[in-house]
Amino acid sequence: MIVVGLTGGIGSGKTTVAKAFHMLGVPIYISDEEAKKLMHTSKIIRKQLLGLFGENAYVNNELNRPFIADIIFKNETYLQKMNAIVHPKVATHFKKWVSKQHTEYVIKEAAILFENNGYKQCDFVITVTAPKDVKIERLLTRNPTTREKIETVMNNQWPDEDKVKLSDFVIENIDLEDTKEQVLKIHHEILKHYGKL
Repeated sequence: MIVVGLTGGIGSGKTTVAKAFHMLGVPIYISDEEAKKLMHTSKIIRKQLLGLFGENAYVNNELNRPFIADIIFKNETYLQKMNAIVHPKVATHFKKWVSKQHTEYVIKEAAILFENNGYKQCDFVITVTAPKDVKIERLLTRNPTTREKIETVMNNQWPDEDKVKLSDFVIENIDLEDTKEQVLKIHHEILKHYGKL
């Protein structure tokens, strides 16, 4: 099974691109969504997060996301520690998921594919980019957040230029129709590479 990594900085539009691939029949594994599910269902993760963040990490049996986000915002080492707890479990879950797919290739969408070395387990990597002001505008429209918080997250992620250097394909996601055309072209390139077209 061919694994294609899909990544991009916050606000780049990875979800939009993932949906475009999904419309072409490609199974998509959204790492952040699966991580959130595992943080609720895995007793091991829960225990470790309670150890890291304290008893307020969960409220009414739900992950206390605002509380954790506030701690991470003030001290980014907590983000690294949380990732070290969650990401190995996500990687194991992903392998099981891949074994159940029956297509030419699958896509693993992950915001920090490079930061956690996940790209090394991919046959191809696609990076989604957009100008910084476009990303910020999208995020301010979509979420109740501040420019300061957005820029803090951006500063914790690799710059686009570093991701692009290690990527097989780059999608500049500004215009939706143009993005769909770029997705279709990459889809054909991947299939052609393996003699499926």
